[in-house]
Amino acid sequence: MRMSTWMRQHLAALRALLVLTVITGIVYPVAVFAVGQVPGLKDRADGSLIEVDGKVVGSSLIGQPFTGADGAALVQYFQSRPSAAGELSADTGDGYDPLSTSASNLGPEDIRDVTVTDDAGDTVTKPGLLTTVCARSKEIADREGVDGRRPFCTEDGIGAVLSVIGPRDADGQVSRPVAVYSVNELCSRHPAPFLERYHGVAVRCASELGGYTEGRIVPVHGDGPAEPAVPADAVTASGSGLDPHISPEYAAIQIARIARARGISEQRVSDLVEANTSGRVLGFLGEPTVDVVELNLALDRAHPYRG
Repeated sequence: MRMSTWMRQHLAALRALLVLTVITGIVYPVAVFAVGQVPGLKDRADGSLIEVDGKVVGSSLIGQPFTGADGAALVQYFQSRPSAAGELSADTGDGYDPLSTSASNLGPEDIRDVTVTDDAGDTVTKPGLLTTVCARSKEIADREGVDGRRPFCTEDGIGAVLSVIGPRDADGQVSRPVAVYSVNELCSRHPAPFLERYHGVAVRCASELGGYTEGRIVPVHGDGPAEPAVPADAVTASGSGLDPHISPEYAAIQIARIARARGISEQRVSDLVEANTSGRVLGFLGEPTVDVVELNLALDRAHPYRG
C-alpha cells in the first residue's frame, strides 16, 4: 500500500527533528565543552575563577565590594566602582549580584529626589541620579582626602537643584521669580539652602521632596571644577553592574590610603597598580583599566595587611 503524502511529510519532519536534536542538543554542546577544556582555554571557559589556597574567591571578570559588615569601605583595599546589580535585593543588597545584572535605569533627567513608600510601609527618600553621584563623590573625597566638588552638587553632597516659581517669559525662563525652593534640601535636614538668593529672591528649603512641580527646574552649576578630582567611574555604576575594572585615575587617588593602611611606600602600591593595568584593546579601543579584584589579591600576596 502506498504511503500517503501526509504521512511521508510527517515522517520527513520527524527525521529532521531527530537529526537536528542530536546535532544541536548533543554533538554541538559536547564539542564546545571539549574545546573549552583545551589547555589555555579551560580557565576562561570555567569563568576565569580566582583561587587562593585552593578556595575560589571570585572571578577576574566579575567585580565585588571590598567593604565591611557595616558597608563601610575597608581601608586596606582598593574600592570597586559602584554597582546597581542586586543592590535593591533583600538578599544581597550590596550590588555585584551575577543573577541580577542590571543598571540603575536612572538618567541625566533624574535630578530630583523623591519620597516613596517601601515594602514595609515606611516612608524613605529615593535620591535621583544627581544626588547619588554627589553623595558618592563627597564620601570618596572624605575617604581619600581629595577635592570632592562636582558641578551641580552642594557641599553636603546633594543635587543643587532649584524650583523657580513665577511667570514664564516667552522663552520659558522665569526672570522675575516670586518664590525659589531648593527641591532636594529638606528643611528638617538643611534649613539653610546651598544658595542664599536667586535672581534677587531668597531661596527656601523644601518642606517635602518631590513637590514644587509648578516651578521651572533649574540645576545650579556652582563652583565645582570642570574636571573633578573624583573620576566619573568612581561615582557611576557600569551598565552590567558587574564590571571589575576602575580607571587608573580612580586607582591613583586611592594609593595614599592603601600605603598608609599597609605600612608601605606609595611607590610599591603604584607599582602593583601599574602591573594590574590593561591598556586599550588593540591599542586604540576603549580606555586603560585596572582590575580591582586581581589588584587587591596582588596586594595581599605582596604586602599582607597587619591591621
